Amino acid sequence: MPLAYDNVTIKKGVLFPMPQPSVNLGTANSFAVLAGAGITNTGPTTIIGDVGTFPITSETGFGSVTLIGTNHGGDAVTQQAKTDLTTAYNDAAGRIPAIVVAGDLGGLTLVPGVYKSTSSLGITGILTLDAQGDPNAVFIFQMGSTLTTASGSSVNLINGAQSCNIFWQVGSSATLGTGSTFRGNILALASITATTAATVDGRLLASVGAVTLDTNTITISTCAVSLSLTKVCPIPTPPNTSFTVGETVTITLAVINSASTNATGVTVVDAINIPANVQISSITTNPVNSLIGPPIGPYSDTNVLIIWTGLTIPALSTRVLTATFTILAAPIRGGVITNVDAGIGVLSGTDQFTCFIPVSAIIPQRGIPLW
Repeated sequence: MPLAYDNVTIKKGVLFPMPQPSVNLGTANSFAVLAGAGITNTGPTTIIGDVGTFPITSETGFGSVTLIGTNHGGDAVTQQAKTDLTTAYNDAAGRIPAIVVAGDLGGLTLVPGVYKSTSSLGITGILTLDAQGDPNAVFIFQMGSTLTTASGSSVNLINGAQSCNIFWQVGSSATLGTGSTFRGNILALASITATTAATVDGRLLASVGAVTLDTNTITISTCAVSLSLTKVCPIPTPPNTSFTVGETVTITLAVINSASTNATGVTVVDAINIPANVQISSITTNPVNSLIGPPIGPYSDTNVLIIWTGLTIPALSTRVLTATFTILAAPIRGGVITNVDAGIGVLSGTDQFTCFIPVSAIIPQRGIPLW
């Protein structure tokens, strides 16, 4: 059983970050670019989202900016957004750190949680953020000084990770390298520089410094709740009120992708509790790319965990998953198999996807048909 200590889970001597709620950006949420000391642009830049700067309100080079949003300049909306940015920055900086990191994050694959460096962080090559099937997974990176990404570097998102849920709390300034692809919200205390052809799926939010742009594409990130889960609980064939020995039981789960893009690398988890007076066969699944623990039945007086991995849920479609088993033994007075919980990535922790499956050794009397 894992031990929780502050924001760290300890499993066999390895530290794992615990889940985090998102950072509330307040009114800064509508801004793709927000600065404290002016915004400077060179070359054709596209910004999807609002822009503003305060208390220094200078904006240079906006004649070549394609803005799909509102330029608030230094108005009251920008001033409130700056106040909310300070609150969000302090929130992100104050999250209890789960994992201490340093240097270059390139080449790593990280799961949701808080990562802290007392100095600078960099990205060379590819940093992969794995949401493990949870579209609400939050990543927070805290650094005492700078964030620097190399030319051509990228932040890659898999298994449901979303840019809207990634926060980079930068203690001084951030620089995005030439031709780099960056994802997430930068909350910088000082300045932010996006060099030539850097693209951003997220936000550039500088508290006291300037934001400098050069032929960039900056698209404000919004959270899409794209995946949902339903379960169809099996019921006995009327007039039976229980499944009987020899009958087959099928649990059906449906993963729904309401987004316009495919969801790949999705994980779905389900669990079955078999009481001591009931026995079931080995479990078969469809699709078969699942992990079952324990892997082979028959099962009695145990919990069986079923994990479907690497699923692709096409855009605007539903993927049906099934788990099937046979009742091998049950008491005359009956018993109940509990199909406990289900979830995308992890068990949901609630009873909304729980099935109670009655079983019995005796087939009820059906009566004599009339002729």
